[in-house]
Amino acid sequence: MNPGRAYPDQTLLIRLVREARPCWPYLLGLLTIGFLTTPLALLTPLPLKIAVDSGLGHRHLPGALRAVTHGAVPSPAAALTIAVVLLLATALLRQLLELADRVVRAHAIERLTLDLRARLFSHVQRLSLSYHDRHGTADSNYRIQKDVPDAQAIVVESLFPSITAALTLFGMIVVTARLDWQLALAALVISPVLFLTNRYYRRRFRVRWREAKNLESSGLAVVQEALAALRVVKAFGQEDWEQRRFVQRSGEGMWARIRLAAVEGRMGVQVGLLAAIGTAVVLFVGMRHVQTGVLTLGELLLIMGYIAQLYDPLKTLSRKTVGLQSKLASAERVFSLLDDMPEVVEKPGARSLARSRGHVEFDRVTFGYGDGRWALEGVSFEIPPGARVGIAGPTGAGKTTLVNLLLRFYDPSQGAIRLDGMDLREARLVDLRRQFAMVLQDPILFSTSVSENLAYGRPEASREEIVAAARAANAHEFILALPQGYDTLVGDRGMMLSGGERQRISLARAFLKDAPILILDEPTSSVDLGTEALIMEALERLTRGRTTLMIAHRLSTLSLCDIRLELERGRVVALADAAHGTITA
Repeated sequence: MNPGRAYPDQTLLIRLVREARPCWPYLLGLLTIGFLTTPLALLTPLPLKIAVDSGLGHRHLPGALRAVTHGAVPSPAAALTIAVVLLLATALLRQLLELADRVVRAHAIERLTLDLRARLFSHVQRLSLSYHDRHGTADSNYRIQKDVPDAQAIVVESLFPSITAALTLFGMIVVTARLDWQLALAALVISPVLFLTNRYYRRRFRVRWREAKNLESSGLAVVQEALAALRVVKAFGQEDWEQRRFVQRSGEGMWARIRLAAVEGRMGVQVGLLAAIGTAVVLFVGMRHVQTGVLTLGELLLIMGYIAQLYDPLKTLSRKTVGLQSKLASAERVFSLLDDMPEVVEKPGARSLARSRGHVEFDRVTFGYGDGRWALEGVSFEIPPGARVGIAGPTGAGKTTLVNLLLRFYDPSQGAIRLDGMDLREARLVDLRRQFAMVLQDPILFSTSVSENLAYGRPEASREEIVAAARAANAHEFILALPQGYDTLVGDRGMMLSGGERQRISLARAFLKDAPILILDEPTSSVDLGTEALIMEALERLTRGRTTLMIAHRLSTLSLCDIRLELERGRVVALADAAHGTITA
């Protein structure tokens, strides 16, 4: 699990605004809707003032509304009619604006979320394998699926509404001050206290939300790990153990959220009491002013309506500190992942690489995975173009590491690996990996059709080319026997097929890619003898004319090889060819 970096609020908000640039038309639309909402908020309490002062008290209509009655005092019925019409018109306009706000807001959030998810997914795929070795994939998955929507909601649901709320508050304060400046001052007394309360809790919430999200990510890792190895879990009867592990991890996240809820509740009590004190002060002073004739009863009701609207955003803002800090913690996790740089990077001005001849050279290569041990130490050998090399050695000798370095999944700690005389670090990554086709011991298929899996290395391949590759891999007959033939879905990781069938599809994929260098990692270790014979026949065709590195323990598989390379404890202990015997030891 990757705890990530800590960022100040200001840094996160600036980066989120930059991320929102593609959606500026929608954000400006939201801002415009917010500007229109401000005068409607100021009009909301006005019908009540008209009903009380003009309908019951026979006073003039306020401001511009006097033109409706040509400056005369309206009759009680007329005043009530004006109040009702104004109330309904204001409500209708507010509903229409809310509808527009909801549609524009949803479009902006979904667009921003998709864009950032795509960026983050692309970045995660380009991070070095060493990053995923250390942190696993569940945490990255959680950040892409859960943290990104929370982070992108900040600009749309918090930042821009805060701007419009500030304008509304300013308008209410101005109107209240024009009616009675003492009441406006009394209403604002609690604002600094609310601000300080909000600031105090904000710092505490960020740390706790960060902890809660890390724990949730840890719980997701248990689920992902158990489901990925479900056959092993069932075979060993460990469902209950995995359940306990999940409940333990998730329980830690649950208690973290409960603690957050308790702190939020304590903050809510304090904010609610402060707002109640401010309202009580305004009501007390306002009633005294009504009694002394400074204000009318309708004006007091109007001010109390403004005060309610004044305090509601302040209370909501304070109470939403928890949610805001949760979203900021998500943004922190998203940007922390984006700021992690791959360890294997392409050099500026990297050289293009055409189809390789397949001349491979390891020159005093040393490499370790960061655990204090060398997986390879001082390894040197040379493979001529078109040679078939069998790589042997006990478990942990460094066979897979050798292949990982050749594909540049990792870079050597010391020494160099060259392809046709060029250091791999000098080549463009996309060109380099185009030179290789790979067949693994446990072939990996995707949950799509057979034909899409075959064409994974060459998506533009025609159906005729796909069928030809399947024939070459001895896979065409069994594919035709499937329910939909080449269009049959293979299920999750290809589990609707047998191990031998998956292996032959993997071989056909290598045929179709037609790369000059072939890497085979125990290609026949998990199949029966009949299937092994079919695979060996296909391998003989596949390896012909290609530089091949074959990791295998079975002598029948290594019999295809021209050269045998033996590793032990990360060192080359023997290098032999069929014609001359041992040439290095």
